[in-house]
Amino acid sequence: MRRQELATFLRSRRERITPEQVGLPRGPRRRTPGLRREEVAQLACVGVTWYTWLEQARSIRVSAQVIDAIARALLMDPSERAHLFALAGAVDPRPEGECTALSAEVRRLMRRLAPYPATVQNGRYDVLAHNRPWVHVFGDFDAMRPRDRNCLWLLATNESWRETFLDRDEMLRDLVAKFRGSMAEHGAEPAWKELRDRLVGASAEFRELWRRHEVATMSPHVKRYQHPRVGLLRLEHRMLWMAPLAQAHRLIAYVPADDETEERLERLAELSEEAGAGAEEACAGA
Repeated sequence: MRRQELATFLRSRRERITPEQVGLPRGPRRRTPGLRREEVAQLACVGVTWYTWLEQARSIRVSAQVIDAIARALLMDPSERAHLFALAGAVDPRPEGECTALSAEVRRLMRRLAPYPATVQNGRYDVLAHNRPWVHVFGDFDAMRPRDRNCLWLLATNESWRETFLDRDEMLRDLVAKFRGSMAEHGAEPAWKELRDRLVGASAEFRELWRRHEVATMSPHVKRYQHPRVGLLRLEHRMLWMAPLAQAHRLIAYVPADDETEERLERLAELSEEAGAGAEEACAGA
């Protein structure tokens, strides 16, 4: 049934694309709506017979690289691409273009949470977007390399995070255990394996914790953060899952655990406003 659904989906996408959209001449005798099968095969650099079998729901093996090429050839948007990979039973090899998928409502909510730091993250703890207070508390993510904008990576390798998170060692152990628990469902995905391998190569602490095979689930707890400008912040995180828009994405707000922290966050917002620093909100991948 899934092969048949895949075949129907491919035909529907092929028929909506005009030759002009992909730089091909229309020609005087075109009767097929949209592209021909051989044109899709040409654009995707795959065999015509193989692509024809795919649209005929034949039982053939499909690699992620070929599905990626077909998605590009058919000009699929992120939602269509994700649906194609799901129907093909393949793992998308491309990094996620997640930030562009954030709705205006999510951005508005993130902005309204100020002066509380807020961020959108995926299951790997990549920071996909953040509001202004997040930058003022945790650092300028826009100045980091895109691949380093990850909370697990920063907790394991960043000296500033090591010094300012007062419970850093306990937090790292907890986060590694959560990452291992989540990776059981994503072990075949390139982005997850790449992050794990980078951490294994860069952090002796991560290697040791990874060898313990500890697992844990999401649980709220107080984080103690020594901010250089306003002093001790005691923060709890609260999560809003964004399903069905993105199953593994979550909006995380860091809320004060006491009145002193609330006052210090408000003071930090005032100091930052006076300095005129930071954008209203940002995609970490932009």
